[in-house]
Amino acid sequence: MIDTKSLGWRDDLVGEMDHRRLKAPSVKLRMAREGASGEAIYCVDLRVRRPNAGEFLSLTELHSMEHFLLEGFSRLLPEAFVSVGIMGCQTGFYLVFRNEGRAGELCNVLERILEQMQGATSVAYANVEQCGNWRNHSLADAQRIAREILARRSDWLDAACA
Repeated sequence: MIDTKSLGWRDDLVGEMDHRRLKAPSVKLRMAREGASGEAIYCVDLRVRRPNAGEFLSLTELHSMEHFLLEGFSRLLPEAFVSVGIMGCQTGFYLVFRNEGRAGELCNVLERILEQMQGATSVAYANVEQCGNWRNHSLADAQRIAREILARRSDWLDAACA
């Protein structure tokens, strides 16, 4: 059993939650599981918009943010990062890591990615060789969303309303 509290996660927020309680932006541990080989897999919920509140990301915003998250985590946590997935409800992303579940470390790396996005001159991987819909990107929108998320950094781990 993985001790998620020792990794910096609030026990009462780990796992599936009533979406009416979720806050955004937030970073929440959705799942922690030990594999048969002893490796640990962590799925982190990066919530950017509050569910069911009439707020959601456009497909272009999701797409561009996904590219930046993919590039950033691949570069900064190459041994641990597995995947980024877009939430179908268009409110955020699922981030999957292997053997890295420390809340502080993951938030610090996310912060670095979002800060580095501000100096970007193009969306990562937004070209015909690396993207199946390479014209559907907006650097300005991705940078704006990154600033919105960064502005609430101190509240990221407080993922739920009372």
